[in-house]
Amino acid sequence: MRLRGWMAAAAALMLLPLAGAAGAATTKAEAEQRQVWDDVARAALKGPVDVRLLDEAVLHVPAGEVFVPQPQADKLLNLFGNPGRNPDMPGLLLPRDPKASWYMPVRFHNTGYIRDDDVGTWNADEMLRVYRDGTEAQNRERARQGLPGLVVEGWSEPPRYDAARQRLVWAMTSRQVDARTGDARPDAERLVNYNAFALGRDGYVSMNLVAKADDLAALRPVAEQQLAALEYNPGKRYADFNAGTDRIAGFGVGALVVDVAAHPLGVTARALAYFAQSGRLVLAGAAGLAVALVAAIAFARAARRAAAAPAFSNTVAEPPSVDAGPRH
Repeated sequence: MRLRGWMAAAAALMLLPLAGAAGAATTKAEAEQRQVWDDVARAALKGPVDVRLLDEAVLHVPAGEVFVPQPQADKLLNLFGNPGRNPDMPGLLLPRDPKASWYMPVRFHNTGYIRDDDVGTWNADEMLRVYRDGTEAQNRERARQGLPGLVVEGWSEPPRYDAARQRLVWAMTSRQVDARTGDARPDAERLVNYNAFALGRDGYVSMNLVAKADDLAALRPVAEQQLAALEYNPGKRYADFNAGTDRIAGFGVGALVVDVAAHPLGVTARALAYFAQSGRLVLAGAAGLAVALVAAIAFARAARRAAAAPAFSNTVAEPPSVDAGPRH
């Protein structure tokens, strides 16, 4: 059975290391990859289902989506080439539709209460300049490592804050370039990174979608749906803030937009370094990093060239044949 969308990407990752070995016996690596997908399929909570996000909030996962909890979420990201653990990430959202091509890490950032009184002072042009400056700094480091860089084209959607619901969304368009010359790569896609944040009493929940720029219109409702499906627990809501006792973050809402530019390496550069060193295509699952889709697109292209794909990856999307786990 062939896989499409994000499942095709995952299948291609599994097939690439086996190039030239068609028909060979199942390797240890294949068995380990199969085990990851089997574990994900067993653990996945298929919507509609309510999922607890630590002790902070509830995510009302709708029909047509699944939530992959920890530790299976980390194992899946590790399989995609994003090493390490993500203790701030309760899990991942995935579509059950095999034609869909998005995935969304869900993270809670325990920053303390973030004041939103800076919203009226925002200057989108200045934010864009800071973001571009940070990207250029990253590109200089990537050039030293012989890695591709990014050029930020501009806002796909300028930062927009809903003060009544304490929700922040913004989207940035970028494309991959030669980090040394700044020239666009021949196969460079225009990418969009759609970021969604929900503020609470103790910090904020972030959710991120990465896709081709042409897909933004179709995926914007997906991100908006996830924000609407997030509900903070009583006592953890933004309105529950107690100025006398609660920890306050040392930055405002605007910092959430430009924060990724302040990290000169970040997960993106690590993922690209992994790709360069291993010769494999890597999908990084970090929020706020648009380059992740470059690898996903390459995965999908490789999958189309493959004669077949492991059917076990499809178990996440197909109707469950076994109990997917307890409902909350």
